[in-house]
Amino acid sequence: MELIQSINWAIIAPIIVIQLILLIVAIIDLVRIEKTNGPKWMWALIILFINLIGPILYFVLGRRNQ
Repeated sequence: MELIQSINWAIIAPIIVIQLILLIVAIIDLVRIEKTNGPKWMWALIILFINLIGPILYFVLGRRNQ
């Protein structure tokens, strides 16, 4: 319980909010886009299970340039 109270939430909270926004935007983009580099199910798993890095990888490597 002391660990939770000792966390500086002023620093952690914005990181959590940014991560959630990035995750939601990546999933919405994945649903809307027709073609990706690789199967969509793979990118969905990467986005969901590799928290902060997964959505960034999707936007850098997963989207196909049209």
